[in-house]
Amino acid sequence: MMDTKILLIEDEALVSESIRSYFETEGYEVKVATDGSEGISFFKMYDPDITILDITLPKKDGWQVCREIRELSAKPIIMISTKGDVFDKVLGLELGADDYMVKPIDNKELSARIKAVLRRCRSSVPQADDEIIVFENIEISLQKYELKLKGRSVDIPPKELELLYFLASNYNRVFTRDQLLDKVWGFDYLGDSRTVDVHIKRLREKLEGASAKWIIKTEWGVGYKFELLN
Repeated sequence: MMDTKILLIEDEALVSESIRSYFETEGYEVKVATDGSEGISFFKMYDPDITILDITLPKKDGWQVCREIRELSAKPIIMISTKGDVFDKVLGLELGADDYMVKPIDNKELSARIKAVLRRCRSSVPQADDEIIVFENIEISLQKYELKLKGRSVDIPPKELELLYFLASNYNRVFTRDQLLDKVWGFDYLGDSRTVDVHIKRLREKLEGASAKWIIKTEWGVGYKFELLN
């Protein structure tokens, strides 16, 4: 993983030193920030390939840092925390994290998750502008992370756009919540499907009234699909 840059935002010295030492030995370049404000500054200066983000931080907590990073970039984030409740995991995912690990952290497992997240992100990015998905009154570009409705750009968080892109690129096919968590978020199902439902709800609010020729449809008892209408 030479030339891969990790930003670690962690205030516990023993944890940060363990992770930094392990991943530098693995060939990564690691930058460590010890509070949330410093983490945001380092993100802007450092442009990391992936951010490892603790939740409990001085100055700005991990939730706020995740929000601010997502306003700047779609680069992957793995949250780490002593908080193992489903609520906290779902909240992290809804804010835009790509994965969530509960402390104590096993560095080998973290390494495997980093590689998996980076592999998914790099393989999912289109290599040319002709990868834009177009239906009536909608254009979805994963390369530019851009959604246009009736020719006008619409602000949309990265995970919502990735979910919409995935459904639209597999139109008329139904996916369960578990399948969407796996395909879009890319990690094992964490025991609660609310994050998918919340993202679908927000997408429908943004897409309301855009066209009568397609919808995001609920297949009751199964899941969701992007359906083309006659």
